[in-house]
Amino acid sequence: MIRINDILDKVAFYHPEADLDIIDRAYIYSARMHDGQVRLSGEPYLAHPLEVANLLADMKLDATSVAAGLLHDALEDTRATVEDLRTMFGEDITHIVSGVTKLSRFSFKSSEERQAESIRKMILAMADDIRVLLIKLADRLHNMRTLQFHKPEKQVEIAQETLDIYAPLANRLGIFRIKKELEDTAFKYLMPDEYNGTIGWITKNQEEREKHIEAVREILKKKMGEHNLECEVLGRHKHFYSIYKKMVNQGLDFEELYDIIAFRIILNTVKDCYESLGVIHSLWKPIPKRFKDYIGMPKTNMYQSLHTTVIGPFGERVEIQIRTHEMNKIAEEGIAAHWQYKEGRAGDEQSDRQFAWLRQLIKNQKNLKDPREFMDTVRIDLFPDEVYVFTPNGEVKEFPKGATPVDFAYSIHSEVGHRCTGAKVDGRMVPLKYKLQTGEQVEIILSPRHKPTKDWLNFVVTSKARSRIRQWIKTEERGKSLALGRELCEKEFQKHRLHFNPKSEEFQKIAEEFGFKSNEDLLAAIGYGKITLLQAVRKLLPKSAIQEETETFIDRLKKHIQKKKRPSGILVRGVDNILIRYAKCCNPIPGDEMVGYITRGRGVTVHRADCISILTIDPERKIELEWAEGTREAHPVKVRVSCHNKIGLLADISAAISKEGTNITDVSVKADTSAKQAECTFTIEVVNTKQLDTIIRKLKKVKHVIHVARQS
Repeated sequence: MIRINDILDKVAFYHPEADLDIIDRAYIYSARMHDGQVRLSGEPYLAHPLEVANLLADMKLDATSVAAGLLHDALEDTRATVEDLRTMFGEDITHIVSGVTKLSRFSFKSSEERQAESIRKMILAMADDIRVLLIKLADRLHNMRTLQFHKPEKQVEIAQETLDIYAPLANRLGIFRIKKELEDTAFKYLMPDEYNGTIGWITKNQEEREKHIEAVREILKKKMGEHNLECEVLGRHKHFYSIYKKMVNQGLDFEELYDIIAFRIILNTVKDCYESLGVIHSLWKPIPKRFKDYIGMPKTNMYQSLHTTVIGPFGERVEIQIRTHEMNKIAEEGIAAHWQYKEGRAGDEQSDRQFAWLRQLIKNQKNLKDPREFMDTVRIDLFPDEVYVFTPNGEVKEFPKGATPVDFAYSIHSEVGHRCTGAKVDGRMVPLKYKLQTGEQVEIILSPRHKPTKDWLNFVVTSKARSRIRQWIKTEERGKSLALGRELCEKEFQKHRLHFNPKSEEFQKIAEEFGFKSNEDLLAAIGYGKITLLQAVRKLLPKSAIQEETETFIDRLKKHIQKKKRPSGILVRGVDNILIRYAKCCNPIPGDEMVGYITRGRGVTVHRADCISILTIDPERKIELEWAEGTREAHPVKVRVSCHNKIGLLADISAAISKEGTNITDVSVKADTSAKQAECTFTIEVVNTKQLDTIIRKLKKVKHVIHVARQS
């Protein structure tokens, strides 16, 4: 177990003026709070806060960060309170520890909601202080290092969350050292066979490969010396998970991989970097389209480097990265290197640019109440395969791969996005669905009368565009519902010889009794059909005057629905024997959240709750549904499989599906001969989402399969 004196010595070495006393006090308090607690490994729980603090010291963070690392679990796992921490350690440390603390003391409807709220809280906290996330990453890194003490199912759950959220966060912050270890460790637990196969292949010809690395390194060193370029030349294997991803994405066997070794040339100045690039290209032939200049156009996580791939001295492909010493430090440590600050130092313009994506994510989350929608937004922002385009003024803007002119328009301003009616790319008109490419210049064409359409949600990729379009749709729907609610109330009140005044104190009291903040909220709810007119009128009439009108609008519609014995598995709350139809646009299955839509004469159509079609239907016709317990009825669902076009692969995929006791009712295959890839769409019958998830997991393990996803 690491000792506190080792941590204090580290901090004193890189920060002689640090307040070591606060670290020492945090250690004593943490030891007292965690006294008697043990980890699953059997060691004292205090070992974990010490390891986290040690990782923060390795990042050369300030004393406040290290002290917060020692206390990061105090609020969650001990009797310590926020008031205790504030009294003993001040507001700064208390804020950081509160941000790191998970929401385990609160109850949520699902594990998905718990994860979403935990991530949401962490993101909000790190907006004020990025040290929250640095501590969270250190916490997750040590937990991954001791994952072997958990049960297998928990190992998979934690590893998947790490690969989905924490490794991308480390990447977004440019902390590649932590990102690599998180990915490799998660890889080990999620795909043990593939992990062991990758390690076995790398170690198989280790000695020969080391000789090759040394030979190329010496050639580069000598050539740089001939041009008086003082440098350091390094050669290394790429990390295991990146090697495996390259193999899967390119449909290659281990023996066919050519660039698992990367060479790095570290020089003193930017001028030396470009000069050394010229030397390399004159020495070895560069491969077209394999050069990237991240010095002239840095990534948002501050990463800077020149990347080139050449035909090396032995006829093999050689990947070379060229950067300065400062760039190399930032490439390894990211924001931690930039934020190794003395007490109270604020971020500068460079770090502000880096966190533009974070600020946007925070703005978006305010409008995203649904946990699934929030997590989708987070994932979009964490996996940006960047595309760089230019405004007409020459400003560079970065977008995720697949971004469209509509995404570009919303990045400028919400009103520009709303009024976007067309776009020019490099001077030519393009559809709004057009996918932008790096280097293109984009000009947006506006119309003052133009409005967003729901179809835009089918092709926009940035979280800002999606949230602004959804917000506009909700506002429009509310406006319609408000007008409808007002009209219905006027007619109903006249029917009962009452004067309808939505601004009256009586109507305000009715709104408050129903739990609404304003009269308009109640009117909108009536327009939506969430509150019936009779319910509102009853609040004003004496009981003797209330007519026996108990039918709502929905009740009357139900009378006209063709009645038929419902299929097993669906319960319409409060109604029996209603004809049920499953929407073909989203194919809901047991386990999905769902919404019913009352049709005229065709019963209730069942949609998934996240189906885009739901946005277009009349809210008055929505009805609550639920899945019956224990149903085993088979439901059709489409699964899209992207794969390399290999002989026998279709049979392997079909066999993997059949092994799960699942029937395949339809298959369609589209092959792209130029890319040597294929898109397969399987219609299969499953009983619930759990079985579907198992099938998707098994398909992802089939060799030469690139991507598997459920198709709406």
